[in-house]
Amino acid sequence: MAEYAVELAGITKRFPGVVANSDIHLKVRTGRVHALCGENGAGKSTLMKILYGIQQPDEGTITVEGERVRFRSPADAIRAGIGMVHQHFMLADNLTVAENILLGAEARLGIGAKARSRIAELAATVGLDVRPDLLVERLGVADRQRVEIVKVLYRGARTIILDEPTAVLVPQEVDDLFGTLRGMRAEGYTFLFISHKLDEVRAIADEITVIRRGSSVGTADPATVTTRRLAEMMVGSELPTPGARDSSVTDREVLRVEGLQLASDDGGRPRLADIDLVVHAGEVLGIAGVEGNGQTELVETLMGMRRSSGGVITLCGTDITHAGTLARREAGIGYVPEDRTRHGLLSAQPLWANRMLGHQSRPPVSRGGLLGLLDRGAARRDTQRIVAEFDVRTPGVDVAAAALSGGNQQKLVVGRELSGDPVLLIASHPTRGVDVGAQAGIWEVLRRSRASGLAVLLISADLDELIGLSDTIRVMLRGGLVATADPATVTPEELGAAMTGAGGDAAA
Repeated sequence: MAEYAVELAGITKRFPGVVANSDIHLKVRTGRVHALCGENGAGKSTLMKILYGIQQPDEGTITVEGERVRFRSPADAIRAGIGMVHQHFMLADNLTVAENILLGAEARLGIGAKARSRIAELAATVGLDVRPDLLVERLGVADRQRVEIVKVLYRGARTIILDEPTAVLVPQEVDDLFGTLRGMRAEGYTFLFISHKLDEVRAIADEITVIRRGSSVGTADPATVTTRRLAEMMVGSELPTPGARDSSVTDREVLRVEGLQLASDDGGRPRLADIDLVVHAGEVLGIAGVEGNGQTELVETLMGMRRSSGGVITLCGTDITHAGTLARREAGIGYVPEDRTRHGLLSAQPLWANRMLGHQSRPPVSRGGLLGLLDRGAARRDTQRIVAEFDVRTPGVDVAAAALSGGNQQKLVVGRELSGDPVLLIASHPTRGVDVGAQAGIWEVLRRSRASGLAVLLISADLDELIGLSDTIRVMLRGGLVATADPATVTPEELGAAMTGAGGDAAA
């Protein structure tokens, strides 16, 4: 067995006007968990795409298990024993577990008893305890992830790239995943672990490599490096120490939701069941929950993207239950969607055009309301203000949104939504997939906005984020609000237990 599962030497990748990777060196020992950390835009994704054969380097070499290789496609990487589990799962909900694993790999062992025996063997390796004939749509997030891991193992992967594997897991599921990785590591599997959660990186990694602005800047020992030091290596400077937070909650109601219901599309259990909540000016109300328990439906119903089947929604004393999305925005609701690329941005359009998105009926981008003229000059000037105020790192406001890193895209969306002086901000996973620097910036923006009197409804899978920003936390399970927690006293483990229905009244 080779000492190193993967060796990258002098990897350089250029795009027009940008050097994504510059002379990167990375050695990953066989049978280890090697973490890769860096801000969004640092070059991690490009480097992993090169290792997985999606892109080819302009310079440098790749060695896998002692053999020099050149990947022209992911199929080449898979044949060399490299597998990748993407942050956004690549599964077909309408197929079974076994069908998802076999799809595209039927030639390996066929589709009969031999193939199913191998699937069962690999399922045991990763702790996947579900029937192979179960539809994937019926699985929770953690089991979907295990199916993805079995998929790459079935194709012969010995080195596995895990891209943000804990982004949507609760603490207990993270512990289970880490237990699985440790067991597989003992069997000789190698992992490249990409994450923004530095405490988790330190808990699972054997070695950590930090990439900054396209270059590898150092390797750290997780046993001795601190989370703060890792973050400072990523951003290239010292991080400010967060100060104490005073309560700014007032008694003025901004959002009141009473008995909100949303019927199921198939006549089954309601997607939302009797939701009651109140958000006051100067308050952050956090919503915790395992994905798929109604958080998305709650946000989309509050925004008018779904029509409720019962209940009342009141904004600043005005009933908006039957108002459309545009009317709700004009009434003072800002919206940071959970998927910025689908619902928050026009990726191919310049930043100044994205400044107008959803705000095209209001100054400064509109003169004369919904039927008025769009003022492109004003849009460009206000986009320049957002870029400066929210530290959006971009060559200019005329570049396409797709050219920005994820963190800078998110800062643009947050800046836009706060630019209309909203009375309520609905922020759904506002820091998902962004680096530690962008995350700190967005948190600070939310704190300042809250202190100035903004009401915030915060939906997040990051329990540290919920605890750190919220004044009150409500727990969502199976379409209902089942518990209330005080961020000053609750632990992530208690929240995680309540989210999975195992916490009883511990968080209430």
